[in-house]
Amino acid sequence: MKHDAPSAPRANRLANETSPYLLQHAHNPVDWHPWGPEALERARRDSKPIFLSVGYSACHWCHVMERESFEDASIAALMNEHFVNVKVDREERPDVDEIYMKAVQAMTGSGGWPMSVFLTPELEPFYGGTYFPPRGAYGRPGFADVLASLARAWREDRERVVQLGQRMRERIAAEGRVDTGGAIDPGVLDASQAALEESFDPVWGGFGNAPKFPHATDLRALLRHARRTGSETARHAALHTLDRMARGGLQDQLGGGFHRYSVDEQWRVPHFEKMLYDNALLVPAYLEAFLFAKDERFARTARATCEWMLREMRTPEGGFASSQDADSEGEEGRFFVWTAEELRSVLGPKLGAWACDGFGVTDEGHFEHGKSVLWRDATLDEAAKRAGVAPAEFERAMEDARARLLAARSKRVAPGTDDKVLAAWNGMAISALAQAHQVLDEPRYLDAARGAARYVLASMRQPDGRLFATARGGRAHLNAYLDDYAFVIQGLIDLYESDFDPCWLRDALELERIVAERFEDAEHGGFFTTGHDHEALIARLKSPHDGALPAGNAVQALNLLRLAELTGRVELAERAARTLRAFAGLTHRYPAAFSQLVLALDFLATQPREVVLSGALEARDTQLLLRAVRTTFEPARVVALADERSDAELTPLVRDRGAQGPARAFVCRDYACQRPTDDPAVLRQQLADGATA
Repeated sequence: MKHDAPSAPRANRLANETSPYLLQHAHNPVDWHPWGPEALERARRDSKPIFLSVGYSACHWCHVMERESFEDASIAALMNEHFVNVKVDREERPDVDEIYMKAVQAMTGSGGWPMSVFLTPELEPFYGGTYFPPRGAYGRPGFADVLASLARAWREDRERVVQLGQRMRERIAAEGRVDTGGAIDPGVLDASQAALEESFDPVWGGFGNAPKFPHATDLRALLRHARRTGSETARHAALHTLDRMARGGLQDQLGGGFHRYSVDEQWRVPHFEKMLYDNALLVPAYLEAFLFAKDERFARTARATCEWMLREMRTPEGGFASSQDADSEGEEGRFFVWTAEELRSVLGPKLGAWACDGFGVTDEGHFEHGKSVLWRDATLDEAAKRAGVAPAEFERAMEDARARLLAARSKRVAPGTDDKVLAAWNGMAISALAQAHQVLDEPRYLDAARGAARYVLASMRQPDGRLFATARGGRAHLNAYLDDYAFVIQGLIDLYESDFDPCWLRDALELERIVAERFEDAEHGGFFTTGHDHEALIARLKSPHDGALPAGNAVQALNLLRLAELTGRVELAERAARTLRAFAGLTHRYPAAFSQLVLALDFLATQPREVVLSGALEARDTQLLLRAVRTTFEPARVVALADERSDAELTPLVRDRGAQGPARAFVCRDYACQRPTDDPAVLRQQLADGATA
């Protein structure tokens, strides 16, 4: 007798979404809803609480909870009977994630993903946590028991549950009403330096204990502190951390790019997911370290990270995908780890032995199943000495080993890629690649940055000029958030300083106008996460402190300062100052949490340089002057070019500079300029001196 093959599980409401994370759950037996009116109206109509599950595609424990609970028919039955179940991709809905993460942190003292929150039909959170095992384990209650207990509480003690939710709602909403303002005190720069130096790990680099995160913005702040004060501690903290991260398993030693974080203090074993934003933030940190220390190692790391972005993260439309999974074939890190025998098999006995030593791979392994993460604990000189060869020979051998191991690894099953395009993260990638072009003189990086910018501006734009937050498969949707505007504007400014096409500044100013009209807090200063016409949630928040991303408020403050210098528009500088004052009280109390604001304050306090070059961009003499600017560590500056494309109304800096004749450079502060020069060496000296004539 012939039996029909079992049918695939029926798709739920997530099947029509664009988020790969939501689509991963489209065939769960859970009756999932995306966040939206249908789910919220159903909860009110049926008088059921909402189970809100928030995660993202590259999240390892999100996958675990799906396998254990959301694919379990008995647990799904409990969920479907007692709750309206809503699944959210935190990368598409940072507004929802921000609000309910505050609730979970208040309830439990910590947070993370997957985030599991239970809400009243009025969206008020009354219980929450992160990962729950299906049955009680790891010191955590079982998810099935949590569901049954909360369903009983809703049925038998609803008034108390509703009161819990109302109190939590008021607590979260009150955060948005707190006055965090004050006078801008330049002393916060010293306080930031002291806080970062105090938490620095002098042995392995980084800050605090394991797990360790890259903290790219903190490292950029330390470089500015070192430049400003001459502090050897700040200098060492930044450069040592960047070196140890690059040598550790945190960096993919074969394919380039950085993983999310290290589970140990030595940067040896990472959590293997790769996020576009981590890498886009680290590229400028390594570029600045290269300019600051003149150490080619940092340039190589920045270059390897950019190459990974171009090779593995570009979408066919020209944007950049969001992330790559930690898991492949059901195991975290399987794609990236090696045994000593595998290295010897690919490379042969001699080179295999060198690679095992150079990459810290032992027969016993230091990861699961006797495998190892590739890392470089020993310096090049130390490893070469053990091999009995000159460092240059060992380095050439290791480059050969990398190429062969990468080719062998390419035959493995690769982790999945979340290929949705997020405006904010693409803004960061545009900025990183534009800066990499400037410092490394690589035209491909500029081409990729321009392609991503054109995609965002053409395909992620609403008819009235506003941005969409996310796009995939030709469909862009969701109103953009503050971070989307702030990071895209930052990328456009960096593009202008790369190819000096005025179109980028015009687009940046148009987006800045939208931010001012729709996001600014006219009463207290600063900017809300969402626009004034955004969907009503239980709170409208402003987020001034850095998290996984630098704070959008702080990014926009620096954007405004740069745009003010380039355009001469005083109102932009005033809006930046209002933003900095809006959070000055908090910044003074907790300076280590506000490094992006510190970058803006440093830009303001050091009186930015206005560098104007006159001449044809492609002319050799112009390029030589431009290289002098771009190879000097001078973060508090803007650069404009006077050529045939210049718009003196848009950028008054270029007025009367003239693009005819030999190329010249003008270095100014507050529109007082030094004598123009056509000598790159003199220009470097002027940038170093900072005196105005």
